Amino acid sequence: MDNTFFFYDLETTGLSAREARIMQFAGQRTDLDMNPVGEPENHLIKQTEDILPEPSAIMVTGITPQKTLAEGITEDAFIKIFNQQISKPGTIFIGYNNISFDDEFMRFLLYRNLYDSYEWQWRDQRSKWDLLDVIRMTRALRPEGVNWPNDKDNVSTNRLEILAKANNISHLKAHDAMSDVEALIALAKLLKEKQPKLFSYLLDMRDKNKVADFVLKNPKFVHVSGGYSIDNEKASIVTVIPNSQTKQGVMIYDLTKDPSIYENMSASEIVEVWKYNKDEPDNRLPVKNLQFNRCPAIAPTAVLLPEDWKRLKLEKTTIDKNYTKLLSMNGFLEKILEARDLLDNQRSDDQNKYKANFEANLYNGFIGDQDKRVMAQVHQTAYDYSKMPNFLDERLVKIYPLYVARNYPEQKNDEINEIWQKHQHDYFYSDGDNSRASQYYKKLEEIAKNPKTTKEQLFILEELKLWAEAIMPSGDDF
Repeated sequence: MDNTFFFYDLETTGLSAREARIMQFAGQRTDLDMNPVGEPENHLIKQTEDILPEPSAIMVTGITPQKTLAEGITEDAFIKIFNQQISKPGTIFIGYNNISFDDEFMRFLLYRNLYDSYEWQWRDQRSKWDLLDVIRMTRALRPEGVNWPNDKDNVSTNRLEILAKANNISHLKAHDAMSDVEALIALAKLLKEKQPKLFSYLLDMRDKNKVADFVLKNPKFVHVSGGYSIDNEKASIVTVIPNSQTKQGVMIYDLTKDPSIYENMSASEIVEVWKYNKDEPDNRLPVKNLQFNRCPAIAPTAVLLPEDWKRLKLEKTTIDKNYTKLLSMNGFLEKILEARDLLDNQRSDDQNKYKANFEANLYNGFIGDQDKRVMAQVHQTAYDYSKMPNFLDERLVKIYPLYVARNYPEQKNDEINEIWQKHQHDYFYSDGDNSRASQYYKKLEEIAKNPKTTKEQLFILEELKLWAEAIMPSGDDF
């Protein structure tokens, strides 16, 4: 079957894929030369009566919950369109920072609506790719042919709207999903035209098996990521930490950093410097997890020409020295592995905070085959939603009543209605003075008092206030 790209973008109620919702989905299928195939997809998704959007997010997009009710469709109705019209065999889903953001929102959307969260990106030769790291690597390694802008502070920037403007690409409305998709397609076409070898190489390297083979065979290689310094155009030379391989990936060390700084630290001390500290970002342990299935932008060091080393401010002698030093520090390498285990335990503890919020528990285990068969039955035509399916997974048992209440409220029975009302009450009022309702109104007030808030934004604030008043149950109902 022939591969096609499906460029897509989302606008959401907030930044957390676990708790926020998709408000707009837009996309366009193209062939591999970025020629449109079929008509674009552009859907607003109805917000339900258990969602208070982040006011700051709505200030950016201008999409109010009321607009989604007037013009949108339910999540379940959208997923049916997605499965039937969009997620076709051979599709390569592509976006801009989609692997860290949009793809996550899609997984949680599918999960809370009782669909498999992963098949859309692997079954029937489907796959994913992310243009953001393609942009970063092109800028770092083969910048010729593209205009690379700086921001207002004269610092390199890869923001889509600024890149589009610098390259005379039409981008009528930033943060409108359809407009972002159109700009992204044009940018991808430009990259392929100006740097076809690099574009094709990175497209081919989206395969997790090829990534694994590459990183395990190359003692040092180029890696481009948002976590590296903008002074080096987000590029660095890295090496794999010995014995760090898992099924998911490896740990890598940034060889621009001297490892001897950390040599005498204990594993627990390494954990602390490994964590991100916004006040001391340059002091963070230069170790990353490189996951094979997340399309990392990697390349052999041989691609670096002498002028590239100079332009990227990378010192080959320093990198070679740090590499030799790192491999001689056996105790340090062992402590990194120990620190990883400690961090994994801490992350497991962090997951516990989501136990009560079962809709945020997607990553607490895969759904079993028997439950997948029951999920398929739920989505059959004329299914009686008032009847509880025989799910084995407790998460699905708890999700089902909310799925029905949001998508098929006319089929709620007394039991489902009671569960829904309690869910609403807990969503708005749990945590007392720190409840979602309380924090929401505080944010609305803060934005309203800001002298930079425009008349248009004040109108949106009023809409958000009316939305809350319309959907929030009385605090005395339970």
